[in-house]
Amino acid sequence: MIQFLKLFVWVLIGLQSLASEAAETLTFCYESVDVRPWRTAEGSGLNFDLINAAAAKQGIQVKYEGIPWKRCLSELKANRMDGAFGVSFKSDRLDIGVYPGGSQPDDSKRLFTDGYMLLRNKGSKVTWDGKTIGGLEGAVGIQLGYSVGDQLRAMNIPVDDGSINLRELVRKLVAGRIGAAAIGGSDAAYLSSKEPMLAKQFEILPIPLVQKPYFLMLSHQAFDANPERALRLWKAIETERKSASYLKREEAALKGLAR
Repeated sequence: MIQFLKLFVWVLIGLQSLASEAAETLTFCYESVDVRPWRTAEGSGLNFDLINAAAAKQGIQVKYEGIPWKRCLSELKANRMDGAFGVSFKSDRLDIGVYPGGSQPDDSKRLFTDGYMLLRNKGSKVTWDGKTIGGLEGAVGIQLGYSVGDQLRAMNIPVDDGSINLRELVRKLVAGRIGAAAIGGSDAAYLSSKEPMLAKQFEILPIPLVQKPYFLMLSHQAFDANPERALRLWKAIETERKSASYLKREEAALKGLAR
């Protein structure tokens, strides 16, 4: 009888342990395209390094799902994902999930900072002086669901948001189907160094369209279920991002884009 009771106690402890582990497992989605050095479609890159390190220090296990961007945000809004990362701030996204800092996001809790650059074909007369886009014939192309589209529309610039990925967008530009393209700064650096044949056909204008922080955004359900856990995770991301080891990796990765 005593042996049976001991066995029963150990079974209960095991079940409690499993329940605890399950409660601390979160599922995050990300866009299933390469945005180097931050992330790749296969699930590598600085974003994963940073989130994994921060989560591990909080006793959180993270599962990842790479899916199309608009679907990722839709799944987050429906609370079928606990979080999405690589999310810039837009006020209408407050209905989708929770930023660190809420409606006034705390930049110190960002995963990274990046911007959008304007690409034009070689010989094009398109200009950007930091305030006005000039010489544009046709729309500015962007990838589907990307926030830079709001900025361009606010400037009364026609937008073509029909491109699913970066290469499709750039090829559309080179083919003359759009007047210019707005792409991420790290994407621009990657194309210039790693796609030389394609890069010969376009120019990157030197002034960024915009620079902005990108965050890990949590679903309303995940945040409301355990606000303290959310705050600890965001704080751990800040601490890890500022660490000497991470800064060294980030510097090396960014330099690698230009080689």
